[in-house]
Amino acid sequence: MLYPLAFHPIFKERVWGGRNLERLYRKPLPPKMPIGESWEITDRPEGVSVIANGPLAGRDLRWLMENHCQELLGKAQTGRFPLLVKILDCQETLSVQVHPPPKVAAELNGEPKSEMWYIAEASPEACLYVGLKRGVTRDSFEKGIADGAVAEALYRIDVKAGDAMFLPSGRIHAIGRGNVIFEIQQNSDTTYRVFDWNRKGLDGKPRALHLRESLASIDFSDYEPELIRSKYSRNPKFAVRYLVHDPPFHVDACKVKRGERFYLRSGGLRILGLLKGRLRVTYGEHEVRGDAGGFIVVPGSLGRVTVTAETQVEFLQVQPG
Repeated sequence: MLYPLAFHPIFKERVWGGRNLERLYRKPLPPKMPIGESWEITDRPEGVSVIANGPLAGRDLRWLMENHCQELLGKAQTGRFPLLVKILDCQETLSVQVHPPPKVAAELNGEPKSEMWYIAEASPEACLYVGLKRGVTRDSFEKGIADGAVAEALYRIDVKAGDAMFLPSGRIHAIGRGNVIFEIQQNSDTTYRVFDWNRKGLDGKPRALHLRESLASIDFSDYEPELIRSKYSRNPKFAVRYLVHDPPFHVDACKVKRGERFYLRSGGLRILGLLKGRLRVTYGEHEVRGDAGGFIVVPGSLGRVTVTAETQVEFLQVQPG
């Protein structure tokens, strides 16, 4: 029988990373390395999450999908786990990139990917680059590539903690320096890099660009997109803010008052990503706690699961679409 699950994070060294995940969330980062990504829930060839609690500790998400897929997801499905969940520490600006839409991905032997960013911490100068400035055309964009002026074509948005952005596949984007981000995405790691600010990678060499694939993938009608504008409900005990309800995934932000208890019922897998505070999840004799920066997976087949806010808590609730 499955139960609420916690997983060990997988840390990824990135040239643009830092040490904020250690400072903010007490992640046990390897020493003296710029860690840009913590893969929290992953079923990828490049990394598979290992269960950290209960009788199944040591088993991994790949094993769960092969042996308990319907119990885990609450519905019949084959293949890999549908989502990839990360925390990003962006101490330098990331490359300008795009993920291919489904039709283009099939033609390029890649994987489509839509994703969502939730800003957990932002420095005063933090920003996102998303979509194109109004009036940019494919021809002018290609000229910008040749002239080294790609950034001038991108739409820049200043951000602060609590802001969120949805990125459908085909939307060109880059994350500006000074952001710590909870990222929810389709289970894909296909990224086409357009421009990397003339920077060298960890090996001291310029990182590869994918200009043909990028130009085939970019939505050149995607002008000046907005941040997600929803607000929290006014319930003082349990406030909800609807963020994304799109076919790849549903994401809501929740604020719960200290000491409050609520229940999750069967009807599909849920992932609780802790932004602030601490909560406790109980199912029968199984109990797991989550602190800021932690994630708890509640399998879709479970009956009533009890969640208790041990402090004032803020978390993301994520479900596959």
